[in-house]
Amino acid sequence: MMEVIVFAEGPTEEQFIKLLVAPALRSLQVFVKPQMLKTSQEARGGAVNFDRLKFNARNTLRQKPNAVLTTLLDLYGLDTTFPGFEEAKAKPDLDSRVNHLNTALANELVAYVDCRPERFIAHIQPYEFEGLLFSDPHALAQTEPGWQASLAKLTEVRAAFPTPEHINDSYETKPSRRLEQLLQPGYKKTRHGPLAAKLVSLATMENECPHFHGWMESLRRLGGMVA
Repeated sequence: MMEVIVFAEGPTEEQFIKLLVAPALRSLQVFVKPQMLKTSQEARGGAVNFDRLKFNARNTLRQKPNAVLTTLLDLYGLDTTFPGFEEAKAKPDLDSRVNHLNTALANELVAYVDCRPERFIAHIQPYEFEGLLFSDPHALAQTEPGWQASLAKLTEVRAAFPTPEHINDSYETKPSRRLEQLLQPGYKKTRHGPLAAKLVSLATMENECPHFHGWMESLRRLGGMVA
């Protein structure tokens, strides 16, 4: 078996990994476990800077010498301390920006921890978890009975972008903010996120979101490393 620890941004992502990602990989003998980063003596989740990530990564990989570590962190609001942050801002498109950040993160973290490169898979999700939910507006609108009234607006948002991962990067237009503004009853991340994700389905998200699909494929390939 292959144990994979996922550093998740918060409780919504943690539940998403438990409910959808982990079950999809078990048949490959890849066992995925989410873990929120410790941000203080009492708190976990949120406020992820690179120093905190490095510290937690080093401890995790040393405590679990046979495990692989990966991340599920939002591009929106990514801390400026992450490797390659300033250079990535100058990239001409989303794909090159995310690829640059992932490469820089992998290189610096592996060097800091002094581990084999294959033990860390960098993944920064554009722009945030809620973008994945726009992969199927019809399924998303079924999460709450009242949300059907917003189906046309949800569909309009999705149609305005090449992929759900392009739904854009500002406070008023990020995917979660759009859901908060469009839906009644209002979108509550920890309550509605995992429920909506199950309805949208992992397969649809992968079909619509190339960066997310690439991450899932990298996790599936770990099944080929199982003895």
